[in-house]
Amino acid sequence: MATDASALSDEDDLYAAGLTSHGSVNLMLALEERYGVEFPEHLLRRRTFESIAAIRSAVAGLLDGAPGGMEAGGMGAG
Repeated sequence: MATDASALSDEDDLYAAGLTSHGSVNLMLALEERYGVEFPEHLLRRRTFESIAAIRSAVAGLLDGAPGGMEAGGMGAG
């Protein structure tokens, strides 16, 4: 990415910061490997990876087995 990741807030637009579609695929694959999940087709959308908060919510939903793979509360502050 063109922007230093440590300078981004959870809500910043990652695509505006330099994330490409190729980069989002690599990110998705890394998340799948790290968390042992698989992104279903309905989550393979730009908005799923548009911010750290959106990614956190999608992964949390997948980990929790939530219908649709999304969860309103996110993964928490960690």
